[in-house]
Amino acid sequence: MLALPAGTLDAREDRRARLQLEYERNTVEVVRRVGPSVVAVHVSLPGERMEMTPEESRMVGGSGFVVDTEGRIITNFHVVMHALENPSDPALELASGASLTVSFLGSPEQEHAVRVLGANPDFDLALLELLDPEAAPAPGPIPLSDSDRVQVGQKAIAIGNPFGLHSTVTVGIISAVERERPGLIGIEIPYIQTDAAINPGNSGGPLLDSAGEVMGINNAIMAPGGTFAGIGLAVPANLLREAMAELRAGGLSGFAAAAAQLPHRPRLGVEVGLRVVDYPPALRRELGFPPRGVVVTRVSESGPADLAGIRGPEEAMMVNGRLFPVGVDIITRIEGREVNRAVDVQRVILEREEGDVVTVTVWRDGEERELEVTLSVVAPQP
Repeated sequence: MLALPAGTLDAREDRRARLQLEYERNTVEVVRRVGPSVVAVHVSLPGERMEMTPEESRMVGGSGFVVDTEGRIITNFHVVMHALENPSDPALELASGASLTVSFLGSPEQEHAVRVLGANPDFDLALLELLDPEAAPAPGPIPLSDSDRVQVGQKAIAIGNPFGLHSTVTVGIISAVERERPGLIGIEIPYIQTDAAINPGNSGGPLLDSAGEVMGINNAIMAPGGTFAGIGLAVPANLLREAMAELRAGGLSGFAAAAAQLPHRPRLGVEVGLRVVDYPPALRRELGFPPRGVVVTRVSESGPADLAGIRGPEEAMMVNGRLFPVGVDIITRIEGREVNRAVDVQRVILEREEGDVVTVTVWRDGEERELEVTLSVVAPQP
């Protein structure tokens, strides 16, 4: 065993101590600077749901943060949706007897009434507006980072209101990026994954980098027991940036909201239940799949896709206890736009009207082909 001089060991210990001190100083500085802009969101519900113990009442609500110079606050839609008379109504009015308030770091006991100005169920986002902004603190917005530049391993700081514990801070790292999972209404979201502790009540709060910028909006945990088990998910900040204009305009926004409001919109007439990347790598290689795309798992009989020649799967293979369709059509592009997940197809279709023709690039048996699909209204499949 190699023995190092005592001076070398002392130098290493000094360096380790300095690095640890810098790490701690950074956390303290970020919290000091942006902490006042993080709020607790309180939801009071009418009827029998009001009959709760103090412990249960602390579970109703979540977190949020100031997002613009007008003092508006972002949170998750799922935090506030149950307080609404009808979450599908663009008016976004509170239910009779419900209340929605926020409290700030400096005065957590003082609650300020807010309304839901806009909501985007696609990304599980809601924009809140103070009813009396003059009576509330004005700490300023937290800047958004470019979440496309987030790297695995970098520092992550979460601030929120878990279990009603106002302005709780936890620290970890980014564990993964583009962790595709269904969001609030089933649309795939490329989540940022973190091991910074996130628990019920953190939803809607910021996930911050070491510069104090928002990388993501804390949204969900993967925990069989209902509490944090090392896997937290945040909606990337760039999705919030993309949605902000429509959120500020008010009402429901996003293509899923548009589809809900207009049930007779034209459809492609397919189900795309899997992405290419969902298949085991060995099976993808064996089948010669393209590097990306979505797998057509069902085609509506006599629907637009069926009439254009798009096919459903021929059979399925069992791999590690899971069935994977094979002999499939894979949509790789639509209207020339690259397709990586179902949302890429849905966005294009919801921009079109009945009778419009869209070009769908389909991979089949090792070759790509372009098919012209005339959109029409398709009855729901049983």
